[in-house]
Amino acid sequence: MAVSPLDVRFAARALAAGGVIAHPTESVWGLACDPNNRDAVERLLRLKDRPLAKGLILVSGDEGDFSPLLDNLTGNQLQQLHRTWPGPVTWLVPHFGRVPPWISGAHHSVALRCTDHPFTAALCRAFGGAIVSTSANPAGAQPARHRYQVLRYFGGALDFVGGGTTGGRSSPSEIRDLVSGDIVRPAT
Repeated sequence: MAVSPLDVRFAARALAAGGVIAHPTESVWGLACDPNNRDAVERLLRLKDRPLAKGLILVSGDEGDFSPLLDNLTGNQLQQLHRTWPGPVTWLVPHFGRVPPWISGAHHSVALRCTDHPFTAALCRAFGGAIVSTSANPAGAQPARHRYQVLRYFGGALDFVGGGTTGGRSSPSEIRDLVSGDIVRPAT
């Protein structure tokens, strides 16, 4: 899948300016913002009508962007991550207070995914780190699988919509708890 360098640049600039954008992921379109910008995160949550307490996923194409959050993991836990990354598995990892509450919500863990989607990985590189990425849909609606659905849901409320197509997977990423080993959301 071809990645437009121009789309990557525009999307990264919008994120750096505090914007909320839509981008394709492995299976659905996502809404993204700068995880360190509380105003941007709160705007994203309002757009989705998503409660803060649920927490959000941090995504990057480079596991190194998660280094501070992986420092306290055991060798076994790191091996589990490495067996699935990069790829469509999101892991719940203890955060030990290293992420702001607007990311972790009411949880002692943070959701991390090292993506293999070319646009999303390039976007994170251009932005300079991990981004918030959550499915592009209002609460209760089906996640957008195409750009036109993103536009139907959010119209002109986003600062950028682009980046090509999804990776073609049929379901959103599987979510696993690294400590308990439980599958929180199975891949269907």
